[in-house]
Amino acid sequence: MNEEKNIFNKIIEFIILVILLVILYLAYQYYQKNNFNDFVRSETNPHVSVFIRDDEIKYSENSSYKIESSTYNDAMFYKKIKVEKNKPYKVTCMVKTNDIKSKEEKSGVGAQISIEGTTERSIAISGTQDWQKIELIFNSKDRDIVNIGFRLGGYLGEAQGEAWFSDFTIEEGIADTNNEWKFACFIFETTDVNIGSNEIKLNVTQSDKQDITDTIRRFENSCRELSQGKMTAKCDVYQIETPISKLSYDEEFGYYVAPEDVESQIRNTIENSDYDHIFVVVRLRR
Repeated sequence: MNEEKNIFNKIIEFIILVILLVILYLAYQYYQKNNFNDFVRSETNPHVSVFIRDDEIKYSENSSYKIESSTYNDAMFYKKIKVEKNKPYKVTCMVKTNDIKSKEEKSGVGAQISIEGTTERSIAISGTQDWQKIELIFNSKDRDIVNIGFRLGGYLGEAQGEAWFSDFTIEEGIADTNNEWKFACFIFETTDVNIGSNEIKLNVTQSDKQDITDTIRRFENSCRELSQGKMTAKCDVYQIETPISKLSYDEEFGYYVAPEDVESQIRNTIENSDYDHIFVVVRLRR
């Protein structure tokens, strides 16, 4: 009888141990998916977006931060970061997207880095794209704390789809005392876009290119002469054969070229360069 009772007790103990292990495993899985490391979740439309740590789709060893919006929303992870006043900073991360669409035809809506409560942002990634690096450069101005956000949506718009963020970095810059400013000037030879049911195709003529180049050279000379040699401008001119195939729209100003519209064509040129400013020249009217 005692032997049967001992066997029964061991079976009960084993069952309890298995249950505890299952509970611990489930608790660990929950922790893994919901450990946001001091990141705060924020969304315009509450309880619409899903925020998780994804251990399956990730860029490096650590789980990525995933935002999924099945309907249109502005959602982000953000964290309070201490900064020094009047200092330049650069924030970078890797981002992957799946079927991201904006609610309205506005620039700056998609997967992006942004400063919560401001219009300061990186480029916004839309559609379905593999892992790529994006960055936000900003000046702290009179702030000593900023909320750095990794966002699916935008300051003035909403988006739907899936976005994964990974490998966040923030670097403090140093003041540049170099008096030579470097400019990248991109001349897009063709604008080929669809606006409504109309296909708009415009070309920059050879005469246009010459006028643009002459203007750029006058700008270089003017910088040197007006500053009496205290500032010089060096402009590198690039002619881009790949057409602009998308324009952004603003209700007040109409159609225009946003960074997202040309980023893929100029990325390789500027990625490893130290340009201070970038100019993009296109033809938008006949």
